[in-house]
Amino acid sequence: MRKTLTALGTVLAAAAPAAAQEPFVLDEIVFAANLGEIEASRTGTSVTVLGEEDLDRTSESRLTDLLARQPGIGIRSQGPLGTQTGITVRGVSQNYVKVLFDGIDISDPSGPQVAYDFGRLTSFGLDRVEILRGSQSAVYGSQAVAGVVNLQTALPREDGTTHAVEVEAGSYGTFSGNFSYGVRKGDDALGFNLSHVKTDGYSAANEADGNTEADGYEATRLSVKGETALGEGVTLGFSGFVERSKGDYDEFSIADGSPDEVSEATARGLRGFVRFETGRVEHEVAASAFTIDRTLSGSTGFGASSQDYEGGRQSLDWTASVAAGQAQLSFGADITWENYDQVSDFGFGASANGGSSRTLGAYAEWEAALSDTFDLTLSARADEHSEFGTFLTGRAAAAWRISSDVILRGAVGTGFRAPSGYELFGPYGDPSLTPEESVSADLGIEKQFGQDAFARATMFWIETDNLIDYIGGSYTQVAGTTRRQGLELEGETAISDSVRLTGAYTYTDSQNPSLSSGNTWNSGFGRHQLALGLDADLSDRLTASWGLLHVADRPTLDDYTTVNATFTYDLGNATEAYMRVQNLTDEQYELVDGYGTSDRAFYVGLRASF
Repeated sequence: MRKTLTALGTVLAAAAPAAAQEPFVLDEIVFAANLGEIEASRTGTSVTVLGEEDLDRTSESRLTDLLARQPGIGIRSQGPLGTQTGITVRGVSQNYVKVLFDGIDISDPSGPQVAYDFGRLTSFGLDRVEILRGSQSAVYGSQAVAGVVNLQTALPREDGTTHAVEVEAGSYGTFSGNFSYGVRKGDDALGFNLSHVKTDGYSAANEADGNTEADGYEATRLSVKGETALGEGVTLGFSGFVERSKGDYDEFSIADGSPDEVSEATARGLRGFVRFETGRVEHEVAASAFTIDRTLSGSTGFGASSQDYEGGRQSLDWTASVAAGQAQLSFGADITWENYDQVSDFGFGASANGGSSRTLGAYAEWEAALSDTFDLTLSARADEHSEFGTFLTGRAAAAWRISSDVILRGAVGTGFRAPSGYELFGPYGDPSLTPEESVSADLGIEKQFGQDAFARATMFWIETDNLIDYIGGSYTQVAGTTRRQGLELEGETAISDSVRLTGAYTYTDSQNPSLSSGNTWNSGFGRHQLALGLDADLSDRLTASWGLLHVADRPTLDDYTTVNATFTYDLGNATEAYMRVQNLTDEQYELVDGYGTSDRAFYVGLRASF
């Protein structure tokens, strides 16, 4: 699978001698960039696609370890697997990133700010990850200010029945496994995954500060998806999942002097769709629902404490598209209801709050091949929110294939983030808050060096006004503009027939108005981030993959460098054994001030398909 991995200047130099003038082979289909599917070489959106090869190559069970080495992505983790973890995209925090799982929006509407907690996410059962950068509100509505992460599980690609098993054990008393089943007959397909992970973990509060209590985690996730063709151009499909998890964590005061903080969560999602045709017009009508129930329990100086959260999201959407020559027009409408309820008791009496909202949207997109070498996409959307009225967003993206091996890409878009239910209706909320507004742009050029190497450079810029912050005991709008701008360099090349080098460098410059220390825009992302990967065939059956990540010039934290290594041995009969070493150099560092990260750790695993 041809993937859009990344590079830096040294990779550009290494790739240059191979500059054969051959056509682009970037025929990867991208599902999330537009309202419809589009070839990677024709989209002006900055996107990274990680496929099954990428997930298997490093065998990292915690997906954020792989995401951290992608251009523009930063990780903010408050401890081991299962603890609160967010990502930044180009220095913009997780509550500005929409996350989809098989088409279901899984961002948590019950949190103080709507965001997805990546701390519970493992790579088990995932077949594909797409990362879109830049404002995508014209396609996805509120929250997609920094971008979109699209997670997909697999459906069988060929007729027949397939099974896959993966088991892993290692440091910190970690055991995990996944079983996948799939069956396809023509246009009818069904697939499901069942995964389980259990770990004793390490202290979420940094052990270097004298904290010794290990924070464990256990989770089980079942996902299923399928589709069937009914004939006459009608297709039915569905996807769904349920995940139950329980883990220890260390409270916001960081120190683990009261080792009884426990987080329990049950998340469920379901989506169904029907595709059909009326004349030349293709339609898709879909309905989806997501619910999450979370409980945080522990103790305070006043006695036992608990916080119960319930969040829900239901949506209906209709999209139609019609082709006209070299152009395609897509249009549609959707409606989304969100709600949350919270009951808190910190040992001196319970209090409750909650709220709900409704958003009605209408959208249109025109995608055209204006010539054999130039593609243009124009998107527009209007959202009417039950609390703050109508908001308009737009996006323009273009791809120009200057020659058979050079592509120039550009995109500009506006975005917005609606205040969360908690910010509007919570005990510290303000129902008069208005949406945060943003504008983003990026411009990039990509050069292909034969069939086996490429290099890409992308400049980006994003700014947001009307930022919401917690000041003086309540949420309020902040005057001024928050800005992120920088450069991403990406590339890949073959050093020899058996060795490949990949690389990514991201420079991010920031400008903030006066914000509270707890605002997520004050995240400790690095101004400089360098990722290198080296993949080698050591023998006919033994392969190795090394990954280096260096993050420098963080506002409040020290620089750090980590190295991971994975060795995979092909046992034959579609069976592989692997050993993974996390933090090979035993680097001592923090991703969030006061919270710990893994020491050097070893894991062994076995995966087989039949």
